[in-house]
Amino acid sequence: MLLFFGGGRVWGKFSDKMATLNEKKTCSERMENFRRFVWNPETKLFMGRTLINWVWISLYYLAFYVVMTGLFALSIYSLMRTVNPYEPDYQDQLKSPGVTLRPDVYGDRGLQIYYNISENKTWERLVTTLQTFLTAYTPAAQHLNINCTGDKYFIQDTFDGPNNTKLSCKFTSDMLQNCSGIADPTFGFPEGKPCFIIKMNRIIKFYPGNGTAPRVDCTYVGDESRPLEVDYYPANGTFNLHYFPYYGKKAQPTYSNPLVAVKFLNLTRNVELKIVCKIIGAGITFDNVHDPYEGKALPEILTLTVYVMELLKDTLAPEQALDPAAQSERGTHPEPAAHRGHGDNDAIF
Repeated sequence: MLLFFGGGRVWGKFSDKMATLNEKKTCSERMENFRRFVWNPETKLFMGRTLINWVWISLYYLAFYVVMTGLFALSIYSLMRTVNPYEPDYQDQLKSPGVTLRPDVYGDRGLQIYYNISENKTWERLVTTLQTFLTAYTPAAQHLNINCTGDKYFIQDTFDGPNNTKLSCKFTSDMLQNCSGIADPTFGFPEGKPCFIIKMNRIIKFYPGNGTAPRVDCTYVGDESRPLEVDYYPANGTFNLHYFPYYGKKAQPTYSNPLVAVKFLNLTRNVELKIVCKIIGAGITFDNVHDPYEGKALPEILTLTVYVMELLKDTLAPEQALDPAAQSERGTHPEPAAHRGHGDNDAIF
């Protein structure tokens, strides 16, 4: 009976509250209740709490966020103290640099060069690509770098450059001589003796050649005994050792990669030619069977597909002059081989 009567009293109070809630209030009554919630002049409560309660709550959250901010700042500071700003603490398994070539014109089978010496528009974009690339090697662009004359590694243990940096050696386009674009702004393309520029990618503290300057060597693919007349610039196609090692972008902000230009002198006209250019030197690999694309961007072996046309415009319509399919039908251009996958140890230009 006690439980019953007790339960009845509880149920009665609950019913009264529900009835009160179900009563419709006017807008003014609701605004009045909200004002009393924000500030109750009778109980001196602000939003349901006394002033001292709000002070203690504010101090608690202030201390909490100060501590959290301090811990975060301390962790970032500790991390930054362990990071070398000039050299990555952890590097991948890249041991040998990649190699790139200019002009880098892509075709159906990768990078390949097709042009007609009798049609200016077919080689003008190639010349423009080289001119644009060499703007970073003008004397004005290299004015912050120094002239280096030695043939040994330029090892720097101190920061003797401006703004606490390391010095960088100049490499200007005039060092490429006949392929500099100065004496011959067309880089030999209208003569059928084109120039190509080869660049090694950067690796921090990489010492190529083991004391001997690495060099570029170009031959025909699959027939190295076949004579290929090539002029190399600088002489012998070498990358001078005083451009190495590279200390990173922060340490050497004005560093410029050394270049080697190759000028082909006896390219047979109207025949597709494949020429391979290798960088030969200790520590530079191009025959890694486990990782044929060591060097990431391109391997250290460059296969250049060159097709120099002449007088085709007299026998073909202008829109067909550079069409490999049309040339194949006329017997002037071999049918392209299937696209070579990433398993090949070369990249086609």
